[in-house]
Amino acid sequence: MSKRVSHSLIDPLLMPVVPRLYRALHVPRWFPPEGIIAVGHVLAIAAAFGFALSPRYWWGGVLVAAGVAGNHLADMVDGTHARSTGQCRNGGELLDHFTDPLSFSYWFVGLGIACDRLDLAIVGILVIYATAVLTNIKAKMIGEFTLARFGPTEFKTLLVIYGVGIAIVAGVAPRAVTTQVNLVFLSILAAVGVIQLVVNLILAVVQVNRAGATPPDTSDWVITGSRAADDSPADEAAAPR
Repeated sequence: MSKRVSHSLIDPLLMPVVPRLYRALHVPRWFPPEGIIAVGHVLAIAAAFGFALSPRYWWGGVLVAAGVAGNHLADMVDGTHARSTGQCRNGGELLDHFTDPLSFSYWFVGLGIACDRLDLAIVGILVIYATAVLTNIKAKMIGEFTLARFGPTEFKTLLVIYGVGIAIVAGVAPRAVTTQVNLVFLSILAAVGVIQLVVNLILAVVQVNRAGATPPDTSDWVITGSRAADDSPADEAAAPR
């Protein structure tokens, strides 16, 4: 298991509050932590619909803020619930990491629909999944799962603030203005995401070369069921002459 290290700017403020939030939710002890992950995922989908509806209805932005905030709340307390109830499972951690980039992807799709620019949404999705792959491969190589200073918590906080803001804009401005605001926001997210991905990739290559936890993998692939595997040198040495 990789050591988990967060350089987040906001996590130090939120983490001390998590135990109190968890107790306030009164989650039944029998409830599986995977269920909390599922609830958070449903809230992420609701936020995506909020993005898509934000140009038409002011409450779309409210749905964005509530959905993203609820998603992050679930993401914070699922581990606490698992540890408190003795339900820590590798499958739960796998499900947690699997659903996180999906949630971000939903939000980019919702924004793309809101401003009719699915091409920019695709750029955002590619950045999200490339970042997820980079983070996990680097964690395997250096034995440390690292979150950047502007990580998931900061991004979700930005979206919550944006949801409130776009709700206000939609309530006082024509639909065309709200659509344009969504377009500008999505364009900035896509551009910054691409730049951040390139920088993080370069830094990751340097870091794994300098501080890799294991030597570089020089082994060959084992191809099962092939003639090459059947005629290996070990088999030849054992064969009668």
